[in-house]
Amino acid sequence: MSEWPPLPPDAGPNFGHDGVDPRIAGGRLTVDLDALVENYRLLQRRAAPARAAGVVKADAYGLGAARVGKALWNAGCRTFFVALPQEGIELRAALPEAEIYILNGTFGPEAAPAFAAHRLMPVIGSQADISCWEAFGWNEGETPRPCAIHVDTGMNRLGLTPDEAQAFAADNALTGALTPRLIMSHLACGDEAEHPLNRRQLESFQAVRAAFQGIESSLSNSAGIFLGPEFHFNVVRPGIALYGGQPCNGADNPMQAVATLEARVVQVRRGRSGDTASYGAHGRLDRDSVIAVVSTGYADGYHRASSFAGVPLRRASPAGGYGFVHGWRVPVLGRVTMDLTLFDVTDLGPDGVAIGDWIELFGRNIPVDEAATAAGTISYEMLTSLGRRYHRRYVGGDG
Repeated sequence: MSEWPPLPPDAGPNFGHDGVDPRIAGGRLTVDLDALVENYRLLQRRAAPARAAGVVKADAYGLGAARVGKALWNAGCRTFFVALPQEGIELRAALPEAEIYILNGTFGPEAAPAFAAHRLMPVIGSQADISCWEAFGWNEGETPRPCAIHVDTGMNRLGLTPDEAQAFAADNALTGALTPRLIMSHLACGDEAEHPLNRRQLESFQAVRAAFQGIESSLSNSAGIFLGPEFHFNVVRPGIALYGGQPCNGADNPMQAVATLEARVVQVRRGRSGDTASYGAHGRLDRDSVIAVVSTGYADGYHRASSFAGVPLRRASPAGGYGFVHGWRVPVLGRVTMDLTLFDVTDLGPDGVAIGDWIELFGRNIPVDEAATAAGTISYEMLTSLGRRYHRRYVGGDG
């Protein structure tokens, strides 16, 4: 029996749905579904007349695929991409009518019943995938074995070579064994607008696409949408931009912040000039200081490399990470530990921060890309690393 009383009936649908009671959570993650939808609509406008799909793999980049998927569906999105069959199964429960593609392929004959039962379509990226889907794929009415075809144009990760793709197109035109609904490739350097590989991949994809007449095509990820109309084709596949991440390097971010991560202050301490803080004694105080201790650490996905000092992994942002509280940016102090992080809140005054206050780790005031840079990583990893101990709440949309 739980020793903590149940939430009151008027607590509302945003509280406790994830099994983490907000009253005893060390941190909270707020997902703004209205901002998500606005990001989707902006991307759809940029890509028109192409249509925007939704990439919701990795639990919608850590923000909850079911809730995110429903919000996107209500905004008009009908095509979704995930990486794994299990992700597709979970998404199908939330979106019974959606078109769902599995990016990582067929997963072999043993996965075929799951693909059929949940109407999941693999993205075919190898000769082994072709053979597997021809032998074990499911039919949708009169349509034999629906799928997408992935051609590698320069990523050297997944995908048929251009020669293999053209040979498949010729063979399948005769046999009709598979029904490709989409031919796609993936940009390796789309976030660097001037990178010459973008043009080479575009030209390679255009040549292969000609062998798949009457089939929709897709090349652009989030960044590719901003490379211009010739990269859009019929379908674009935004991921990080949906969730507020910066799609292109060296440019202003037009996306709205979707995720706000906050940590609870569990203690406020005083330190004297010359003292040290946290492991390794690297966080040396150069003044009498007020220290806020928050109940979030690297076990929760707030990376150790965000530490202000003593972590050699980070080069892009030597000063380390910042939080935001009561209108002030406050620096991480010393090393981030497993369950706790220290912030120097001296500039707010001796009583500026109290136990129970919340410090924003990223959100509207600390962009997720800035927090990621301070940790020597990217916003994708920052979001998908979020742990299970946060209370998650949804605002806006179907909230």
